[in-house]
Amino acid sequence: MKNIIIITGASSGIGEEFALQMDDYFSNVDEFWLIARRREKLEELAGCLYHRTRILAMDITKDAQLDRLEDTLMEQGGVVRMLVNCAGYGILGDFASQDRAKALGMIRTNCQALTELTHRMIPYMRPGSRILQMASSAAFLPQPDFAVYAATKAYVLSFSRALGEELKRAGIYVTSICPGPVDTPFFDIAEQTGASLAVKKYTMVGPEKVVALALKDSYHKKPVSVCGLPMKALRVLAKLCPHSVLFRAIDLLKQAENE
Repeated sequence: MKNIIIITGASSGIGEEFALQMDDYFSNVDEFWLIARRREKLEELAGCLYHRTRILAMDITKDAQLDRLEDTLMEQGGVVRMLVNCAGYGILGDFASQDRAKALGMIRTNCQALTELTHRMIPYMRPGSRILQMASSAAFLPQPDFAVYAATKAYVLSFSRALGEELKRAGIYVTSICPGPVDTPFFDIAEQTGASLAVKKYTMVGPEKVVALALKDSYHKKPVSVCGLPMKALRVLAKLCPHSVLFRAIDLLKQAENE
């Protein structure tokens, strides 16, 4: 029986950082299973890890490839000790002007694939197993010009909170990770179709900090991990203030930046 950590979106950014940090601390794990579409990037990462790795170059939105993953897990007699769902992307810009395929792709990757993979992996978990789901501070309130992405992350946060309550009875713990802007290739894709508020760049943190806190919060069985005081404040504001007030504040910031 193999103890396995599965990481999606492992070829770059936060997923890659999870692999690097967990490689140092999880001595009781037999293998890391690294999932992303870019095999060459996964091979580079595997070369940096002490743990034995299995590279699964696949698209998690494809049912046939998820079938292959599950078949491999069954054949290996694997126990999933941690599932880290980091695969996802965002597209900035006015919704009506966005490429429809890319907008729907966000829903398939950020929501549908995450949900299906989680459902498939739970039977291979045991008491003490953990699930880390990559949400975002964008989940805290609707975001004009980031409408679909924020909605997908609101789904991840809501789903993860409810799932965590269900799985506690089985001794499996779920943590939803809600960072603000992170210094990763994420914005290289997101800003191809629009620009984010400049103020977001001032609240940007490194993936090392986000991952270190997420692992700590997961260890302490916290349902949500929010990195940084600005994002903690945003979470509180989103609960206390009417969204119309926050929308107006965002409009004023946009106007100030354009002047």
